[in-house]
Amino acid sequence: MPRQFVVQLDNRVGELAHLSRALATRGVNIRHVSCFGTGSLACAFIIPDDGAGMRRVLHGLGHQYIEGEPIVVDVEDRPGGLADVAERLAAAGVSITGTMCVGQRPGIIEMAFTVDDEVKARAALGQTREMHVGASEGTATRGSIATE
Repeated sequence: MPRQFVVQLDNRVGELAHLSRALATRGVNIRHVSCFGTGSLACAFIIPDDGAGMRRVLHGLGHQYIEGEPIVVDVEDRPGGLADVAERLAAAGVSITGTMCVGQRPGIIEMAFTVDDEVKARAALGQTREMHVGASEGTATRGSIATE
């Protein structure tokens, strides 16, 4: 199962270039990435193809990071779609430590969430640990967050 890393960076010119080159030099491919920065800090949300290699690079560069198994959720593409998911996680006492859009289909945004408690998050979202990312009980569809 892929890991999602939330990496703290200095918000300055060349930081993402430096990190991505260090990963490339060590053969770590970036599958998904999303970044933001404000003030002096920036964060990169990265799903690499090699979690162990990613950890080695981050340790070598001295970057602070957290990681977790991304929980992929189909979020309705409408005002309040993300709020529905975030509220469900908050009600279960789960903190979202990172999220990124990993795909889109008509009416659906596919989002990967990294959280502080994967077991609670999966329970709150109606997912089981045995489910593969993108699969739901033997079907090829993702479980969606239904609004009530």
